[in-house]
Amino acid sequence: MLEARRQAYLDAMGVTCWVTRVAVQAPAVRPGQGVPAAGAPLESVSPIGVTSPILARRDAGTADWDGLREQVAGCQLCGELVGNRTQTVFGVGNPRADWMVIGEAPGVDEDRQGEPFVGRAGQLLNAMLSALGLARKDVYIANILKCRPPGNRDPRPEEAAACRPYLSRQIELVVPRVILAVGRISAQNLLGTDAPLGRLRGRIHYLGEGGLPLVVTYHPAYLLRSPEQKAKAWQDLLLAASVVRGPGSAV
Repeated sequence: MLEARRQAYLDAMGVTCWVTRVAVQAPAVRPGQGVPAAGAPLESVSPIGVTSPILARRDAGTADWDGLREQVAGCQLCGELVGNRTQTVFGVGNPRADWMVIGEAPGVDEDRQGEPFVGRAGQLLNAMLSALGLARKDVYIANILKCRPPGNRDPRPEEAAACRPYLSRQIELVVPRVILAVGRISAQNLLGTDAPLGRLRGRIHYLGEGGLPLVVTYHPAYLLRSPEQKAKAWQDLLLAASVVRGPGSAV
């Protein structure tokens, strides 16, 4: 990528120069470890399974991509969401990507187009990825919910639980090297915590018995409202890149 083009992407992120990155040593995961109390040292939270006995119902856990897409398109589990949606928003991108980006729920543009992260927030996400040398087609993008909540409200716990088997199977099929949890709702649902986003970002978390690395960052829609946080989001991206590329690698 030409330097001028890279700088343009960084400008979109609110970063005016390359940030020297120090290799991050991922903290060890200890069984039973929970989210630390306010003021306690920040460490990796206890991993939760990508699937669980309670949520792994139906046949989503064995479906291939075509079968899973069909299941999502015909899902009727959440009555209010079914009545509100134009269409389901399954996911998009490379089905064997190293990076998996997981957002919160579709908005009005996503519901209309059937694709996650479109509109202004999607454009900023594309710029964030491009600053790392990644195209949108290089990653896999999905959401906690596959249907738009009325009025773009936050997903309800029972709705996220109903959608979780679909997302869990997407994670299993992609087998990413890192998950980028975008926004508070995504991070809290994936990590099984109510800790604020500010306490979850800045370190590596792990999911499941295999310890799938997960990095938390701000939602692009939030960054559009709070551009002063873009530099922190860039640090989150560098942290995720260090997982994929290995310690000491340069972006």
